[in-house]
Amino acid sequence: MTGEKNLRPFTDSKARQSIKMKLLLLLVVLGTVSAEVQDLSGKMFTFPQPTNTAHVRLNPTKQGYSAITVCHRSVTDLKRDHALFSLSTPTYDNGFLTFWQNQNQEIQSYVGTGSVAYGGWDYKPNTWHSICTTWDSVTGLVQIWFDGKPSIRKFVHSGAITQTVIVLLGQDQDSHGGRFDINQSFVGMMSDVHMWDYILSPCEIQNYMNKGSFPPGNVLNWKALDFQIIGNVLIENQADCQPQCMFIG
Repeated sequence: MTGEKNLRPFTDSKARQSIKMKLLLLLVVLGTVSAEVQDLSGKMFTFPQPTNTAHVRLNPTKQGYSAITVCHRSVTDLKRDHALFSLSTPTYDNGFLTFWQNQNQEIQSYVGTGSVAYGGWDYKPNTWHSICTTWDSVTGLVQIWFDGKPSIRKFVHSGAITQTVIVLLGQDQDSHGGRFDINQSFVGMMSDVHMWDYILSPCEIQNYMNKGSFPPGNVLNWKALDFQIIGNVLIENQADCQPQCMFIG
């Protein structure tokens, strides 16, 4: 009995070390990167391949929304459906979703139980596009801004979002934080993601579109973003080439 008591601390220590090593290995295999709040000015997320795992989880600074504005810039060459911004709640997988539906060539907005579609956009491949989506819970109206052009307003869903949300880039949530479909994954680059708990004015949205001065998101702020990368997603510098001066001797 004495021998057993003397061996337990050593055995327990080895067991704890083994568990820690397995957890560390699991994190490496999953490709999870824990990040502190970062200023991503001049940076972009690169999603280099279709998967049903790789994504970026964004951590909002606050929960509970009676209105939402979400803006982002993205570029892709996909010729299929893909999610551009996915916010889910325990009740609604598509709590607030911006989605490109390729067959009908339209941007779809989902809020809670409702959805609307907007067609007619020149969604060119291999071209950076700026997209903003606004929604007000009182009127239930949603509106899309695409490269500076506003859509009409349509009714989608009324009632505030009161439950805890999970916000992802790169995947469409078919459950609260999971059930990803590789055929709806985003492949390309994404940048300048902001979210507000109110509707930006048309002038503020135009300033965002034109890369001018606008109030940074008070829920998600690209210049102070709290996020985690899961899987093969890269943080890269955006190309910002300036024309060279020509000197005539």
